Amino acid sequence: MNINYKTPEELKQLTDKGRPETNALLKKLKKKKPKRLDDVVHTLHYEAFDNFDCLDCANCCQTIGPRLIDKDIERLAKHLKMKVADFMAQYIKTDEDGDFVFNEHPCPFLLPDNYCMVYESRPKACREYPHTDRKRFYQILELSHKNCETCPVVLEVFDELKKENF
Repeated sequence: MNINYKTPEELKQLTDKGRPETNALLKKLKKKKPKRLDDVVHTLHYEAFDNFDCLDCANCCQTIGPRLIDKDIERLAKHLKMKVADFMAQYIKTDEDGDFVFNEHPCPFLLPDNYCMVYESRPKACREYPHTDRKRFYQILELSHKNCETCPVVLEVFDELKKENF
């Protein structure tokens, strides 16, 4: 599996183009919840990341923000040697769903070379993104489909899933 960097605009176009076929797949997967879905997705995930370096992309850090939990905020504040209240005042806002998120995009900790300034202390959502190695993948099918617009790996995983016989 050879995956190349694509801009979010290119990914959105490709996702839109494949949407009818993907929606049919999602409907089928939600109905059946195939036992082997996780194994197939995890295999595709590891194959993809053997051939793709997130540092060549960073679309996620540039365009979407993680939902931050209290532990994330505490860990980041500690990493930056800041008080939690000061960290929150400088970097955090509450979104329309009442969740804590970074107050700007791209991520305030993304460096020009796509490295993360707080990598060791990054939020849980960042650690787990793009979630294609998660158990019970059928539970996040819609979210993962949306992530096709951001992550070239997720788009490739979905393209490969369409070839499977579920």
